[in-house]
Amino acid sequence: MTIKDAIHALQTKKFSSKELVQGCLDQIQKYDNHLHAFLTVDDKNALSGAENADSLLHQGIKKPLLGIPIALKDLFSTNQLRTTAGSKIIDNYIPPFDASVVTKLKDAGAIVIGKTNEDAWGHGSSGENTDYEPTRNPYDTTRVPGGSSSGAAVAVAAGMSLAGTGTDTGSSVRLPAAFCNLVGIKPTYGRVSRYGILSMASSFDTIGHMTKTVYDNALLSEVTAGFDTKDATTVDVPVPSYTQALGNKVRGIRIGIPKEYFEAQGMQKEIQETIQAAMKDFESLGIQFKEISLPHTSYAMACYYILVPSEVSSNLARYDGVRFGHSRNQFGAEAKRRIMLGTHALSAGYYDAFYKKAAQVRTCIKNDFEEAFKQVDVMMMPSSPTIPFKIGEKTSDPLSMYLSDIFLCPVNIAGIPGLSVPCGFVGTLPVGIQIVGPQFSEEQLYVLADAYEKINTWYTQVPNMKAI
Repeated sequence: MTIKDAIHALQTKKFSSKELVQGCLDQIQKYDNHLHAFLTVDDKNALSGAENADSLLHQGIKKPLLGIPIALKDLFSTNQLRTTAGSKIIDNYIPPFDASVVTKLKDAGAIVIGKTNEDAWGHGSSGENTDYEPTRNPYDTTRVPGGSSSGAAVAVAAGMSLAGTGTDTGSSVRLPAAFCNLVGIKPTYGRVSRYGILSMASSFDTIGHMTKTVYDNALLSEVTAGFDTKDATTVDVPVPSYTQALGNKVRGIRIGIPKEYFEAQGMQKEIQETIQAAMKDFESLGIQFKEISLPHTSYAMACYYILVPSEVSSNLARYDGVRFGHSRNQFGAEAKRRIMLGTHALSAGYYDAFYKKAAQVRTCIKNDFEEAFKQVDVMMMPSSPTIPFKIGEKTSDPLSMYLSDIFLCPVNIAGIPGLSVPCGFVGTLPVGIQIVGPQFSEEQLYVLADAYEKINTWYTQVPNMKAI
């Protein structure tokens, strides 16, 4: 069920919010022992919130998400609800406040059903770096669901929630969205408040959502985007009504195809064929394609994996086992790897050679996108070079794991929005296509994705839960 369908059903009294929430809780009870999507399930408060929502619905009160159950990635601070960041270092942390995004979702009537599993601290592309049990892909439980927002994606795909929040520092919303047949948004940096989010890399972190449809995603972005006095990096730019824009004409939109992305080594033939088929569908809508170049693409991953670990090493310094949390020896292998990389890049004698040079390359990559957007309106590329890979397949090869994000990280480096949309299947495994635009072009991304979704309703192909 989509959020749009559920809102209509609640307003027409086809079922109650309590019944809807209980249905999600039943799915969690039935399947999560194997899928491991949730770290904390707040069933008591969720059912209480649903009863309150039903009372408001009975009174005719309307809110954008009234009575809708959602799942929150465990990086979001939640008042009096355990928040672990997927790490056992703070496995007993109970925040005394809600993150700004959580406050906005609750004010809109959404019901928090629980906190979801993730790569610890957001460090990963597969969900396997959690300090708990790795999350499994419901389309094939031997495979990863993508990361780091792995649990939130699986919660939506498996019917445990109608939406999932995530953070996207380099791919962490868009990759799990692609691997789980969902729509996932990485907004413009500063479009959504980061206040109350446990930071990974502060100049890269963005907050997005995973949903079954474009409309649902646009609705959540309407609710959560906007200026926040508690976050100095947010921008005071008006938030348009993304949902009302859906259905606007797309004929004549110019889409750039970066040649460097389609020449990248390691792209599976089946992915390329699926993307090409999707591009033909876009052409049928009157879209114009143009080959473009992003010349510094080959440096993007090296740039990202110097700058981000540098910020990680700074942000994780507070978890020293003295003021709060457990001992630092409980950091996982990936967290230790990033702390060491970042500390080295920032150390005396190496700062100019590594960090400063990477910061200069970041500017070059940003300029590449800006120059390209003078020729085209948006860009299009695969969300991933491969289908979801097997659990354990890349854990002993960190470089191979990092390259899972090769089409996604440059968007974070440039600070621009990217939207991953389902575009087909390889066998039973989902494939996503990413649409990228200039800063604050989320509305155009949604309009374009919605037009494509209307001729290809891939979201209706749900996982076979009976096989789990």
